[in-house]
Amino acid sequence: MPKLNCNITLPFVRAYSSSSSSPVAYLDKERAVAIEAVEQASRVCQAVFKRLVNEETLTKKDKSPVTVADFSAQAVVNSILEQNFPNDPVVGEEDSKDLKGDEGKVLREKVVDLVNANVEQPMSTDGILRAIDRGQYAGGATGRHWTLDPIDGTKGFLRGEQFAVCLALIVDGKVRLGVLGCPNLPWDMSKLDGERGVLMVAVEGQGAFQRKLGGGDELPISASSVSDTKDATFCESVESGHANHGDNANIARLLGITRPSVRMDSQCKYAAVARGDAEIYLRLPVSDTYVEKIWDHGAGNIIIHESGGRVSDIHGKPLDFSCGRTLSANKGVVAANASIFDAVIAAVRDTLENKNKL
Repeated sequence: MPKLNCNITLPFVRAYSSSSSSPVAYLDKERAVAIEAVEQASRVCQAVFKRLVNEETLTKKDKSPVTVADFSAQAVVNSILEQNFPNDPVVGEEDSKDLKGDEGKVLREKVVDLVNANVEQPMSTDGILRAIDRGQYAGGATGRHWTLDPIDGTKGFLRGEQFAVCLALIVDGKVRLGVLGCPNLPWDMSKLDGERGVLMVAVEGQGAFQRKLGGGDELPISASSVSDTKDATFCESVESGHANHGDNANIARLLGITRPSVRMDSQCKYAAVARGDAEIYLRLPVSDTYVEKIWDHGAGNIIIHESGGRVSDIHGKPLDFSCGRTLSANKGVVAANASIFDAVIAAVRDTLENKNKL
């Protein structure tokens, strides 16, 4: 397994010399560093799965492997970001409190072992804990910060199905860069038994791209051009706690959709819509109190936009990443290709108004 390179230098990100007439591209270094971080974190997650997940784990519903992977991936990504952008804070999902003291000893040792099996320069235990805790920034509307979900789709991870490592850069409250690492996503959804492992990346104003996880040429992606909702396909969560499949079924009826849904966990659903594997992804409110987290949507949001799709909340408002660690100004998420987006929003509003959810 390739070792982690925590320090990405400017030549690696295709910086131009002073004698060149071409400027360095917008967020060029950030893009390359983010790709490296997500690539390496994805490998760590795959290593955890191979070493720690087995039939007994699934039978007993033991979540410890995904906990190890969460902490290890966050440590790896935050270490790379700190090496290259030491002044950039991070809004991350995890903190290290469960790894401390005698109670955290077993889990802590597993995390340290996994991280140091995948880095060029071994990290101390304190260094790993500090890297994890770099994810405690409060977020906000000014300056720049990253947001990270080290494993989005924990149950998908444990099943050996879809999960994603999700990293986004937010500047002055707007997502400017996003990278998704999807280790189990088929390269071609028409060949489900074929090659797996996809990395997607988008920078504001530069389009969206995918390449194979592990390297290779980047290829541009675009959302579907389907213009009649009856020809559209839903991409839905596997977990009922993340979606109301009954509401989705009613929305499908209103739109005339009869095709079977594509079901998968994590921000891989954003990836599916961004490259045209499906046309619609809904994350409707499952309670009056639940508020979406920015790390669950940052990378997917910009990848959809840059692929030509649209994303909003159930009211049609753009997702607002300026409110801190959550999308507190929004309710639910709707993503679709541009041609049918307005029709989808109308069907969502009709369904939820009838249930008094708006």
